[in-house]
Parts: sequence; structure tokens; C-alpha cells
Amino acid sequence: MSKENQYYCYILASARNGTLYTGVTNDLIRRVHEHKTDLVEGFTKRYKVHQLVWYEVHGDIQAAIYREKCIKEWKRKWKLELIESVNPKWEDLYSQL
Repeated sequence: MSKENQYYCYILASARNGTLYTGVTNDLIRRVHEHKTDLVEGFTKRYKVHQLVWYEVHGDIQAAIYREKCIKEWKRKWKLELIESVNPKWEDLYSQL
């Protein structure tokens, strides 16, 4: 999958088991940087949600949007389980991108 055909569904957290934010983007590095530096007014700035704790790559924007909408409807417990299934220490994954 070429970089230009990659789309990301991602979850940010304020801290371990803290406030969560789910989003979708075609440029994960840029978008997480915007969240981390509070460049955009909104939820993540207001609640200091800056740690990238989970993401998933999709080859189709519609698939990424569908996944985002599904996760947003999930119970909080399911979101925590999803994060911990790949990131049990709740590390900020941004530096690994």
C-alpha cells in the first residue's frame, strides 16, 4: 500500500485510562502533531488529549471512516481493551511513526 493511499483511524488519550478521542486522517504524523501542539480549537485542546495510544492503517478512506464511527459507538471498556491489546503500557506511539 503506497503512502498516498493510506488512511488512519486513531485514538488519542489524555493519560492511561483518561479521556479518549477517536479520529481519522490521511496524514497521521501531521494530524497528531496538530493535536499535540493545540493548533486546532476543540475537544483535544480543551481536555489535553495528546497521546497517540492506538492506530490502524486502511487502504480506503471509507473503511477508515466506518471504523472510526464504529469505535465511537463502542462502550468505553471495549476501547480500553482495544488499546491495551496492542499497547498495554499506554505508550505514546507518536515517536514511533
